[in-house]
Amino acid sequence: MFVEYMVVSALLFAIGATGVMIRRNFLIVLMSLELMLNGAGIMLITMSYYLGDVSGQIMFIFVAAIAASETAVGLAIAIMMYKKKRSLDINDFSALRK
Repeated sequence: MFVEYMVVSALLFAIGATGVMIRRNFLIVLMSLELMLNGAGIMLITMSYYLGDVSGQIMFIFVAAIAASETAVGLAIAIMMYKKKRSLDINDFSALRK
């Protein structure tokens, strides 16, 4: 049972990492980051349960809080970027400095 959760966690993390490296759309990159954080969270909870320690579950609460704040800030950046450039392509980020 422990191995299945580890495999799911690794797959979620790998899919998220692939999405971050390959995609150009900012919203897809944000969703991929969420997948990576969820994969890490599943691993924290799994190891916490396996070791009989609650510290991994407490750490997941912090990971979930970071994921929520990352989403809020990322969506705010996406809205401002779309207002200025009418595009969510990551390559247009350098244009926001001007």
